Amino acid sequence: MIRRSLLLSAAAVLMLAACGQGGDKKAGAGPLLVGATAVPHAEILEVVKPILAAEGVPIEIKVFNDYVQPNVQLAEKRLDVNYFQTKPYLDEFNIARGADLVIVAGVHVEPLGIYSKKHTALTAIPNGAQVVLPNDASNTGRSLLLLQAAGLITLRDPTNPLQTVRDIATNPKGLKFQEVEAATIPRILPQVDAAVINTNYALDAGLKPKTDALSLEGADSPYVNYLVARPDNQNDPRVRALATALRSQAVKDFIAGKYDGAVIPAA
Repeated sequence: MIRRSLLLSAAAVLMLAACGQGGDKKAGAGPLLVGATAVPHAEILEVVKPILAAEGVPIEIKVFNDYVQPNVQLAEKRLDVNYFQTKPYLDEFNIARGADLVIVAGVHVEPLGIYSKKHTALTAIPNGAQVVLPNDASNTGRSLLLLQAAGLITLRDPTNPLQTVRDIATNPKGLKFQEVEAATIPRILPQVDAAVINTNYALDAGLKPKTDALSLEGADSPYVNYLVARPDNQNDPRVRALATALRSQAVKDFIAGKYDGAVIPAA
């Protein structure tokens, strides 16, 4: 009986050890879960998905229609990485939420644009016109810089990317500004005189930035869209493989052919 008990105990220990080995997955096991907005980020990820799969790096794409949850879920480790945002937006999120998300690689630039369904030129925008801006700090400031470049306003600090409407120095047309969640702006565009729209949401709404925008940021825009991770996984080989694939010639060729200048590969 004693010998039998010892044998059973030994078997139990071996089973537990085996379970422990199976349950303790190696870093990098399983698909890489990537958060992204639909256009162009998820579309670009679909291009690299089979490339990475052939390298033994499966990815799973989770599409979001806002700019907050992809960062929240990344910080909470419900995502492995995300791909949708600029550095000013990431910096703002980290400060506001006490997070420490980090940049992995720059992928592309989406020039911000001023759009209108009521007017065909900036000069046609009337006095007292209602103009809608994205309501997050980084995109509000970026929008104001674009409006300044278009000659509609001037700002107290001509270069500060985090200014608010309170920092407008001159507003010759007396434009009235309304700040709205970025994702909803294309839906209300017909109701206002003009709106500043992020390119991903413009494309998703069927707008063609190169021809529909009354004014568009140039190719020298500093607002690169980045692949973002956490400090604990930024060097995961799967994350590095994704970064390399997103900056590959195949992706650059896809961007050039698909978006006609509305999306520009990062340098």
